[in-house]
Amino acid sequence: MPVRRAGVLAVLLACALGATACTDRTEPVDRAAVSSVDRPAPVGVVADPPTTGGNAAPVPPCDPRASLRPSPLPRPGAMPEGSTMRAIQDRGRLIAGVDQNTFLFGFRDPTTNKLSGFDIDRVYEIAAALFGDANRVQFKVITSAERIDALKRGDVDVVVRTMTATCARWAEINFSAIYYTAGQRVLVEKESPIASADQLGGQTVCAAKGSTSLNKLRELAAKPRLLAVDNWSDCLVLLQQGQVSAVSTDDTILAGMVAQDPNVKLVGPRFTEEPYGIGIPKQSEDMVRFVNGVLAQSIAAGSWTASYDLWLRAKIGEASPPPATYRD
Repeated sequence: MPVRRAGVLAVLLACALGATACTDRTEPVDRAAVSSVDRPAPVGVVADPPTTGGNAAPVPPCDPRASLRPSPLPRPGAMPEGSTMRAIQDRGRLIAGVDQNTFLFGFRDPTTNKLSGFDIDRVYEIAAALFGDANRVQFKVITSAERIDALKRGDVDVVVRTMTATCARWAEINFSAIYYTAGQRVLVEKESPIASADQLGGQTVCAAKGSTSLNKLRELAAKPRLLAVDNWSDCLVLLQQGQVSAVSTDDTILAGMVAQDPNVKLVGPRFTEEPYGIGIPKQSEDMVRFVNGVLAQSIAAGSWTASYDLWLRAKIGEASPPPATYRD
C-alpha cells in the first residue's frame, strides 16, 4: 500500500508541473496566424544593386587584351634579386586569390577536398615556375567583388578567377595576357519560355556583385530586374527555388551550372566578349612579364590544351588558346 500511494503522488506531482500533459487540451498556448513564409535567400543578396558609386574619373581608352611582353623565365628557385618573384620565393609560397564555387574553373572537389579547375591549373603552373614545386601555393578564396581590393591591398600575389580584363580595371591593377575568351549568355530552367537576352525585360535576373555581367545587363534594351549575390553558386540556388527567372554571366560559368543541374539550360547567343586575364598588382610589372612567360610556355608545351580538354571541352566544345597581344 505505501508503494501504491507513492506512485499516485508521483503522478499528481507530474500533473502539477505540466498540467497540459494531464488534460484533454491539445491547443497550443500561443497560436500565431501565419499568412506567408518567405523563401530563404543566400546571405548578401541585394535587389537592384547600385552602379559603382561616386564620380569616378574617366577611364582612359585602352586595348584591354594588350599586356606586357614576357621576359625570359629564370630557373625555378632562382628568381632575380630585388624582383617581385624573389620576394615570393623568399616567402616560400605563392598567394593566389581564387574561387571555390565555380564548377569547372575554380571549385572544391568533394572527393578530395582540394581546389580544382581550369583556373586552378593556371595557379599551379605559376607556382611550378617559381619554385619547381606546383604545390607551393596558399589559396585565398575571394568573391568577384573582392578581387581588385585584394590585389590593391597586397593580400594576394595574383587573382585567377574568371576575371575579365577591362580598361576600367586596368586603371587599378595589371593583367596578364588573355588566357581564355568567354562570352555572356543566359541560363534558365528547361521549361522556361525565355530564349535569349532580349526577352529578359521585366524578369528578375541574377548576377554576381562586382562582375562585368551586372553592367552588361544594365545596358540591355530589355530592362531586367537585377539581383546581385556574392557567389555564382548562389544564383543557381535562386534559380532552382524559383526566386529568379534567369542567371546571366559568362558561358563558361553557366556551363558549370548546367553540368551540376540537368534541369537548366543555356539559351541565346553570346552578347558580349569576356577576355580573361590574371590579375596582378599595379606596381608589379616584373610579375606581369613573368606570368606572361609562364602562359606562353604552357601554351607551347600543350599544358593549356590538356587542361582545357580535362575541364571544358566536353561541356563547351572546341577551343584554342587566344593569341597573345603585347603593348611593348
